[in-house]
This record gives sequence, C-alpha cells and structure tokens, in this order.
Amino acid sequence: MAQLDRLARRVSYGVQLTGAAWPQFLRPLVLELASHRPIREVLPGVHHWTAIHPKIRLPVDSYYIESARVALDPTVPREGLEWFEGRETPSQVVLTNRHHLRHSERYAEAFGCPIRCSELGLHEFECGPKVEGFAFGEELAPGITTHQLGAICPDDTALHIRTGGGSALAFADGLTHPRGGGLTFVPGFLMGDDPSAVRAGLCESLRGLLDLDFDNLLFAHGEPLIGGGKVALREFVAGG
Repeated sequence: MAQLDRLARRVSYGVQLTGAAWPQFLRPLVLELASHRPIREVLPGVHHWTAIHPKIRLPVDSYYIESARVALDPTVPREGLEWFEGRETPSQVVLTNRHHLRHSERYAEAFGCPIRCSELGLHEFECGPKVEGFAFGEELAPGITTHQLGAICPDDTALHIRTGGGSALAFADGLTHPRGGGLTFVPGFLMGDDPSAVRAGLCESLRGLLDLDFDNLLFAHGEPLIGGGKVALREFVAGG
C-alpha cells in the first residue's frame, strides 16, 4: 500500500510539473516539432507545408502552385528556399488576406517577385512592404482566379485553382480545417462585434462558391482536404 501511495504522489507531482512547464517550455517545443512538416505534393503540382508563424508562433499552412508559379501565404519551409532550386521559381506571392504576409518579403527578395493582395487590404501596407493589389474576379495566373469571401474582413479571399491535376478552392480566414476535425469557422471572438452576422455572411459567400468546379479544399489554417471537398463544403453550408 505504501508503494502505491508513493507511486500516486510521483504521478501527481509529474502532472503538476508538466502543467507548470507546459506554457513556457513544453508547448513551444511541441509546436516546433509538430508544425515543421516537410513539403508534400497534395495534388499534382500543388505543394503544401506547415511552419510556425513568425509573429503569432502557431502552425500555419502555405502552398506552392508550381504550374502557375504562385507562392500562396508563404512561410519558409523546413527545407529552406533552396527547395526551389531546379524548379520553376515563384513569379508572384499571393496573400489570401492582408494578415498573411508571413515570410513573403523573403520570397520577394530571393526571387524578385511581387507580393499581391486584394486591393481592399492594401491599407495594411501603407508603411511597407510594397504590395500590389488585385481585384476580385481577376485571373492572377493561368488557372487561378480570385473570389471575395468577405464577411470576416473585406479582403478575405478564396482562390479558385484549376490545374491539370485537379481543381481546388483555397481559403484565408473565412474557413478552417483543424487537423483531425471537420470544416469550421474561426472562434467567435475573432469575428468582431457580431459573430452571428459574420457567420451568416460567410455561409452566403460559401454557398455562392458551390457553383464553381472543384473537389479539393486548401486552407491557410488547417489540413488540406483532398477529394470530396465540394460535398464537405455543401454539407457544412447546409448545416450552418
């Protein structure tokens, strides 16, 4: 019995120690180890990776659409910018909203390419860096067209991506896909003063996107959904 008591005390101490260390030491380590996933090709010519955001210190997701030479909401991958050597290098960086600058300046410097964002979000960059605006409905590169999702912020953008390997929608902050979970909106406290109105506006915009041809979903915050994307989005909107 005494041995069991000692074991219980040790377990309790270990739990308390872990709880105390988690915010300052263990959480950053776990995030660092879990989030720096290598680049992987999720669709032919569409590459995805996860890395720690340079400011918020949370995992975020980036893409390279090789056929269009578009780096989407990019961070520097664990392989470094050297990964692009021997490939068609980025000809432009595209932000799905004004808050997704991330490591874009390093791409612009390395590859001499412009950074582009919805013209409705250009006020974010009045003091730099240099960012070019695009209009909704514009084809940024062959097979990549912009659509306004809005609601959560006016410049929140969905990209319709059509490649030889399949079609996809890419989302900014209006729709997320946490690892191991389903489609969801960001928490209400990130939606301003009237989260219900924002959710309703997002559902209306998402409903309009269902007219497009796609079967895959890409997210700036979350795991890509490869295959069954339109069905999942339709069911999500129906339940919203």
